[in-house]
Amino acid sequence: MSVNMFSRRALQLTTRRLSQASGQEILANQRLHRPVSPHLAIYRPQVTWYLSALNRITGATLSGGIYVFGAAYLVAPLFGWHLESASLAASFATLPIVLKVALKAFVAFPFTFHGLNGIRHLVWDTGAAITNQQVIWTGWTVVGLSVISALGLTFL
Repeated sequence: MSVNMFSRRALQLTTRRLSQASGQEILANQRLHRPVSPHLAIYRPQVTWYLSALNRITGATLSGGIYVFGAAYLVAPLFGWHLESASLAASFATLPIVLKVALKAFVAFPFTFHGLNGIRHLVWDTGAAITNQQVIWTGWTVVGLSVISALGLTFL
C-alpha cells in the first residue's frame, strides 16, 4: 500500500469589502492583542550603553573627517585650494589660542577614545575582562584614560 505524500487541499476563500469604520474597528481589536515590548525608558541607563554609542559616534566622526579631507585634497587642484601641510600649519597658526585648543580637543578626544575602546574590544575578543563588573570597570578606565590622553595631546 502506497501513501500519497503530496496531497492537495483547496481552501475556499472569499473577500468582502469593509467600510472604513469597520476596518478601523478590526484594526483596533487586533492592536489590543499584540504583545507590548519594553521600552528603553523602563531600564536604568548603564555606562556600557553610552560607551557603545560614543564608540560608534567617534568612529563615524573620525572616518567621516578622513573621507571629507581626502576628497577635498583630491579636488583641491581643480579649485585652487591649498591643502598642503605647510599651508594648513600656517593657517592653523593664525587662529586664536582658544580656537586652537578647542579644535585640538575636538580631534584628540574622539581619536583617543575610539583607539582605547578598540583595545578594550580586542581584549574582550580574547575572552578576558568580560564579566559585568569588569566591563563597567574597563569602561570607566577607558573614559578616564581618554580624557587624560586627549588633554595631553591638546596641550602639546
